[in-house]
Amino acid sequence: MNNKRTGYIIGGIVILLLIYLGVTYNSLVKKEENVKLQWSEVQNAYQRRIDFIPNVVNVVRGQADFEQNTLVKVTETRAKATSVNVSSSEVSAEAYNRQVAAQDELAKATNNLVITVEKYPELKGTAAFEGLQTQLEGTERRIKVARKDFNGAIQDYNSFVRGFPTKIAAGILGFKPKTGFQSDAGADKSVEIKFN
Repeated sequence: MNNKRTGYIIGGIVILLLIYLGVTYNSLVKKEENVKLQWSEVQNAYQRRIDFIPNVVNVVRGQADFEQNTLVKVTETRAKATSVNVSSSEVSAEAYNRQVAAQDELAKATNNLVITVEKYPELKGTAAFEGLQTQLEGTERRIKVARKDFNGAIQDYNSFVRGFPTKIAAGILGFKPKTGFQSDAGADKSVEIKFN
């Protein structure tokens, strides 16, 4: 009789553990899929920037006798940013750091374009360029929001993966903490903008 009762207790514990692992697994998958979804939103914002840059360059080229090397730099960095693409299935710190570096280089080149345009009042005053500049600012805001949401999804996922007792189940099921966007070295210092 005691062996039978012990068997029921052990069986009940095993069933509870299996239910717990199943529920935890489903929760981990849901949070990981949210991380992938947020990464796709970051990709979306990056793609919008890449698609939008040729319009800015064409308006600038058409409106001003402009410094050619600035336009060439923007075109080259856009091509580089287009060639680096990280799918949501390969979200890892190394993978998206490669893409972030290419996108940051494109953003810097575009910002240099906007700063250089300040020297050309006839271009700066055109409605077409003003509209494009507004769109460009909106694109940069979307990237910022998408990165923030991605980091929020990473934080939610990591809190769940690292919390007890989920940490044990996550280790058994192969779920590991992930890394979000980090600020660049020296980002805490102000940037000096010079108009030469």
